[in-house]
Amino acid sequence: MDLLVYIGCLLILFLLWIKTKGLEYVLVHQRWIFVCLFLLPLSVVFDLYYYVRAWLVFKMCSAPKLHDRRVKDIQDQVRQWKAEGTKRFMCTGRPGWLTVSLRVGKYKTTHKNIMINLMDILEVDTKRQVVRVEPLVNMGQVTALLNSIGWTLPVLPELDDLTVGGLIMGTGIESSSHNFGLFQHICLAYELVLADGSFVRCTPTENSDLFYAVPWSCGTLGFLVAAEIKIVPAKKYVKLHYTPVKGLDKICEKFSRESKNKDNYFVEGLAYSADEAVIMTGVLTDDAQPEKVNKIGHYWKPWFFRHVETYLKKNHDGIEYIPLRHYYHRHTKSIFWELQDIIPFGNHPVFRYLFGWMVPPKISLLKLTQGETIRKLYEQHHVVQDMLVPMKCLKQAITVFHNQINVYPLWLCPFILPSNPGMVHPKGNETELYVDIGAYGEPQTKHFDAKASMRQLEKFVRDVHGFQMLYADCYMSQEEFWEMFDGSLYWKLREKLNCNDAFPEVYNKICKSARH
Repeated sequence: MDLLVYIGCLLILFLLWIKTKGLEYVLVHQRWIFVCLFLLPLSVVFDLYYYVRAWLVFKMCSAPKLHDRRVKDIQDQVRQWKAEGTKRFMCTGRPGWLTVSLRVGKYKTTHKNIMINLMDILEVDTKRQVVRVEPLVNMGQVTALLNSIGWTLPVLPELDDLTVGGLIMGTGIESSSHNFGLFQHICLAYELVLADGSFVRCTPTENSDLFYAVPWSCGTLGFLVAAEIKIVPAKKYVKLHYTPVKGLDKICEKFSRESKNKDNYFVEGLAYSADEAVIMTGVLTDDAQPEKVNKIGHYWKPWFFRHVETYLKKNHDGIEYIPLRHYYHRHTKSIFWELQDIIPFGNHPVFRYLFGWMVPPKISLLKLTQGETIRKLYEQHHVVQDMLVPMKCLKQAITVFHNQINVYPLWLCPFILPSNPGMVHPKGNETELYVDIGAYGEPQTKHFDAKASMRQLEKFVRDVHGFQMLYADCYMSQEEFWEMFDGSLYWKLREKLNCNDAFPEVYNKICKSARH
């Protein structure tokens, strides 16, 4: 954590030093120069530091020994806040620019910051099939360790830097979610420090109300200090079948049918227009045809979404065997397709072979250095949204997305949503198949207006009983927000655990006015 603060200070000083009119122009209009010359090398330093640290900590088994001491420190900070008179809400002391969300919370500057230095894997119990981790453990750490010993998570979201805490307190999804649900649905226990400084463990049978209320609560019921997550045996490869589909009706029918097929371990779709998509289905295997193995994670390989597009252009099916960890992080190199807007030539073979080993730049560093001008440009001319809608509404949803923002590719990821208590569940009392529609990029509609267009999307999602991921810009009013989400259990726990004076409610942490 000290290294992060140090690097952050260096970056701020650097930006202040270069704050001249000419270089401001470069940072806004030729941002790739700054990214390639400065942020890419610094991102390598970040990754190297985290990799070496995680390896040493696990080899020395120091994390379990230090964990209790760190949790006690968090409890002491909370009790100190209470002794000072509870004048301000509390939040984690992790700098807002370190999160994967493109926005930085303004509340970090006004709330009491509780320092939480919990970033290690604590235990892998293969007999119980459980991994116990601290909240700042990221998906890169998880796959590096678990895959190396023959295990994996049933749901493992794509980007390396996504943390367990963010995936629980927000949400997480992967192309295996049509079988296993969201990230929260593979979690077996949460450990939290509450508003009074006490420690509590919750499971589906122990403190069950809290267990079901924690997901999507964004840290407004307590501080997550550890989680137990289900693990399953891994295999070497994903046998991936690519199928190009043309015509919106055929896309929706094919995607829905494959998502209902439990024999498919992975299902994913990339829509390159309103009537052109590639549907991918995969299974785990230890056997592969050598000539069809594609190690897509190597730095010189084409960006995954461009590779997938070749099947659409050639209009033929294909089968490949992708190493499991390469598959999990298939969208990391290009940050899905966001990197093409930052480094337009990033997928060129020359760039990939010479500099691809440094890609991608850290999202946190991009945020830290974007400045007010770039932030406003992104806000008005760039969309990063994930909307979760019932599968039966997929055709209607793609049409609404096309009319309102016209951003492609669209990421299509199916997931099963059980009727558990909490903020997010199907409208009825039965499990239902949903789909995450991810839109990341520059809208191509003629008269795009960020607020008006997003409010139209949000209204559509509310009307079909869908949900908006909370990392993205939320333009809903407080009343509209609680129409979308079920707050009954959440508010019950807020009252029971005396959270009203300790933490802001979730809406006040994620709404547009709460974020830069």
